[in-house]
Amino acid sequence: MAVKLFEMKRLSSGMAAELVGMSRVAFLLNLHRFNVPMVDLEEDELLMDVKNA
Repeated sequence: MAVKLFEMKRLSSGMAAELVGMSRVAFLLNLHRFNVPMVDLEEDELLMDVKNA
């Protein structure tokens, strides 16, 4: 449930990790088990991030 809520952007990674009782880093590193990306940016968002870096 926590992974799905994170994927839907209803919970932050920290809140989702807390919900399942693990660290944020561990939660993020285990998302691949559910085929959920750690970062889900649209192309224009990524280009804006690169431009502002």
